[in-house]
Amino acid sequence: MPIHDWTRVGPGIFHAFHHRWIAGLSDSLNAGLLPTNYYALPEQVAGGLGPDILTLQTPGTGKGDPAHPSGGVAVATAPPKVWLRTRAELDVYAAKAKAVVIRHASQHQVVAIVEIVSPGNKRTRHAVRRFAEKAEEILRAGVHLTIIDLFPAGPRDPQGLHKEIWAQGIDEDFALPPGKPLTLASYTGGTLPEAFVEPTAVGSTLADMPLFLTPEVYVPLPLEVTYTAAFEAMPAYWRDVLERKD
Repeated sequence: MPIHDWTRVGPGIFHAFHHRWIAGLSDSLNAGLLPTNYYALPEQVAGGLGPDILTLQTPGTGKGDPAHPSGGVAVATAPPKVWLRTRAELDVYAAKAKAVVIRHASQHQVVAIVEIVSPGNKRTRHAVRRFAEKAEEILRAGVHLTIIDLFPAGPRDPQGLHKEIWAQGIDEDFALPPGKPLTLASYTGGTLPEAFVEPTAVGSTLADMPLFLTPEVYVPLPLEVTYTAAFEAMPAYWRDVLERKD
């Protein structure tokens, strides 16, 4: 299904879709896409990220080794097919690293986060900055991150949110390709994060992005099939608004 122009509807309509899409992604991951000893949950994260995100966790039971998951796809064997793959410079991120650990309240360790960007994340320059700072904090904590931004780059993020996150002298020449103002990006966490970026546009089909379990292992995040299911469950009136050809 082609990506729709979500600027046609208000934030409340997108939030309803966003909520259903997050739940669908969680269900798909828990239905067998994740290796044993991993699970996904829709929940909230304080700070610059939105109110509904997807966390990928591993229980702190001592069973298995989160650093070497049994399952998933090895980056060395099947590198993600994206437009841009880039690694941060060691001196930049190592100098900024802090002892930040993000954990679930039950002590189940958070290993990855999926964030579907909402209009509020880009409403002001301050909101964009808070989003980027929160993303950097998550990556420095060693948590992997995937960002799905279906709202076009604008005055507050002229080259998209990846540029804002990948700032501080890294990738200074990064620019979105012409005609692709939307951004999908997956990051490995740690002192030397790596970024996998896929620009896209309204009318394009969503690419399945890598969801990293470790810097070397990922599972494909089923964006296209879950987007379609979430859209088809929306009220017919709003589907017609979004599909109408003006």
